[in-house]
Amino acid sequence: MDFTKRSEALELMDDPMMDAERYREAYLDINRCNRLLGGYGITLNALHDLIKTHPKESYTILDMGCGDGQMLRKVAKFLKKREIKHQLIGIDLRDDVLDIAREKSIDFPEIQFVRQNILELDDSYDCDILLCTLTMHHFTDANIHIFTKKFVSIANIGVIINDLQRSKMAYSLFKLFSLFFIKTDVAKYDGLVSISKGFLMPDLQEYASKLAEATHHIAWKWAFRYVWIMQPNRPSRL
Repeated sequence: MDFTKRSEALELMDDPMMDAERYREAYLDINRCNRLLGGYGITLNALHDLIKTHPKESYTILDMGCGDGQMLRKVAKFLKKREIKHQLIGIDLRDDVLDIAREKSIDFPEIQFVRQNILELDDSYDCDILLCTLTMHHFTDANIHIFTKKFVSIANIGVIINDLQRSKMAYSLFKLFSLFFIKTDVAKYDGLVSISKGFLMPDLQEYASKLAEATHHIAWKWAFRYVWIMQPNRPSRL
């Protein structure tokens, strides 16, 4: 496989005809991976840093491409533990996936879910902090330029993107990891495709260069992730 450029292969979970039960089972695997490999902590640590540098009584946080809502539930627990008031909104394209998210979030009244194509975001969305975890790699470079520009205009404090490094080593290690910790064929297949569609540091730096309206911090994190934090260069609206 050529890791010098991003793959254009489709993931099984990108299939609009996939039934909800297969999604439900695949998310169990995906959530297990994030828990075991520290994926949630990357976003939570970045969120904590933004909150520390921008203290407020309450925060509105959007999660773009929220899937089954697990990241938002982690955020809710994180903020409750610190007695920080919050409103959380998960955005995804599939109604059946959002139904799963609502079902799993029944004990989190502060979380709401909205069906929306992130390529068609309008000015009605407004938040303090915007999260995007393991979603960006599903899109082409051209589409990434479209929605990251919109992300910066929506988020008052900052944008946190957490996504995969494109790496031969990551690809090989995931094959081994999946033998022991991944149960579904969907997650095994899509995990490998996701890595092939992931990013290198120059990719992210090129995206950032087109967003002069924000300051950028990009860092590599274990296990084979990048965190990209964007903070808008404008006075606070809130």
